[in-house]
Amino acid sequence: DANAGVEPQTETVWRQADRYKVPRMVFVNKMDKIGADFFNCVEMIEDRTGAVAVPIAFPIGAETELEGLVDLVTMEEWLWQGEDLGASWIKAPIRAELQETADKWRAKLVESAVEQDDEAMMEYLEGNEPDVPTLRKLIRKGTLAMAFVPVLGGSAFKNKGVQPLLNAVVDYLPSPLDVVDYMGFKPGDETETRDIARRADDDMPFSALAFKIWNDPFVGSLTFTRIYSGKLEKGDSFLNSTKGKKERVGRMMIMHSNDRDEISEAFSGDIIALGGLKDTTTGDTLCAVNAPVVLETMTFPEPVIEIAVEPKTKGDQEKMGLALQRLSAEDPSFRVETDLESGQTIMKGMGELHLDILVDRMRREFKVEA
Repeated sequence: DANAGVEPQTETVWRQADRYKVPRMVFVNKMDKIGADFFNCVEMIEDRTGAVAVPIAFPIGAETELEGLVDLVTMEEWLWQGEDLGASWIKAPIRAELQETADKWRAKLVESAVEQDDEAMMEYLEGNEPDVPTLRKLIRKGTLAMAFVPVLGGSAFKNKGVQPLLNAVVDYLPSPLDVVDYMGFKPGDETETRDIARRADDDMPFSALAFKIWNDPFVGSLTFTRIYSGKLEKGDSFLNSTKGKKERVGRMMIMHSNDRDEISEAFSGDIIALGGLKDTTTGDTLCAVNAPVVLETMTFPEPVIEIAVEPKTKGDQEKMGLALQRLSAEDPSFRVETDLESGQTIMKGMGELHLDILVDRMRREFKVEA
């Protein structure tokens, strides 16, 4: 958030990304908000996280004056046109009053980038700056090695700065092919061995991770799945190796927010939704029946807050039971228990907001007054 900078939530997620060695970029959002300050955020990233923050673009103007951005890789301005929510823009030379700022940050970007490659470093010391394709390659190399963190800015609400962000995701973040082999273990034996490693290769045995369960009002329960290796076709059977149960693919979909496209096959690296799985919950590994593997499982923290919940009418009692069952199947960090002494139903979660949202969802999605 351009006004708040690095928040406690940011730091938590950052530590998590450090732990799992996930390369990252930062998008400074809400540049149209009062008090927005892009360069203050860049400074805060370095202070709070200890990372080297390298802007690859910076916004032109802030608050109501946000009109475009300076691309430090190609050294030109992107200016948004009209009221079509950032969908059209023109590119122009950098204006005189921004040239000095642009040169200063461009120098930092190039210095950080050429440190990734001895040859480029020698060239740079001789006074030759890398050309745009070389610079992109070096930024990618540095991002993947976590030597620095590229930073961009904009306003997602108005779609301003989102196209450069998506371009940067494609240009600088790892594709499934850049990731080291995923180490798994055989069901029942938790020693990770190389012979059952998996990687993004369609010819390897199928393996995937169910990472989210979602109740769709039209399709029923959907299991969001990331395929790590091999491919999956409609009608295939596979093993849920976490639970030791067989499942069969009914419907396969590619999700676009709340729209879905039916598909008949999916390949490694894809993120798909499977309909009609019976025993699969969040964090389960799905794999080929003849090549069982369990991928790294997710760990969920213990709940920190609990509240009692009760239905307003007798009619809501049954609906509430069903709603709580569905919600706890979707979210493993949410637990429901019955207090034996008082007979109350207790909801346990990660914080007040977590439980507020779940109660709100019971009202909206399951029409339970509680």
